[in-house]
Amino acid sequence: MISVLQRVSSARVDVGGQTVGEIGPGLLVLVCAEQGDTQVQGDKLLAKILKLRIFSDANGKMNNSVQDMDGAGTAGGLLIVSQFTLAADVSGGNRPSFTGAAAPDDGRRLIDGFVKAARRAHAVVQTGFFAADMQVSLVNDGPVTIPLRIPPVV
Repeated sequence: MISVLQRVSSARVDVGGQTVGEIGPGLLVLVCAEQGDTQVQGDKLLAKILKLRIFSDANGKMNNSVQDMDGAGTAGGLLIVSQFTLAADVSGGNRPSFTGAAAPDDGRRLIDGFVKAARRAHAVVQTGFFAADMQVSLVNDGPVTIPLRIPPVV
């Protein structure tokens, strides 16, 4: 699975002019399931995201995770947005190929599993809609943007 994390002061996703997911401080998580992925990759990716120390502690150092970002045990939000375009391959020219992305049914199953696991493990989880035309708005904090990839087992 591939993900791009953005540390945010706030973020929201709209579908058809309606807000379907919104968080305050936390992480915008763009996520893509690749061919060959299983729930194992999703679980490993989620574990990394939840423990990644990219939020400031009282001394201004990046020592806190999204689960303890303010240092007082209050978790930040996760806004999880499926984005198959993270699997883009542009090595063959100027038009991206998305053949590395999981098939739509597999992608939906894997992203749904990722979201369910996130909701079990974290207090504040919002999402977009799978395969929808979404508008994502965010205030990137820092800015801090980190790509993560848990390769599929081939």
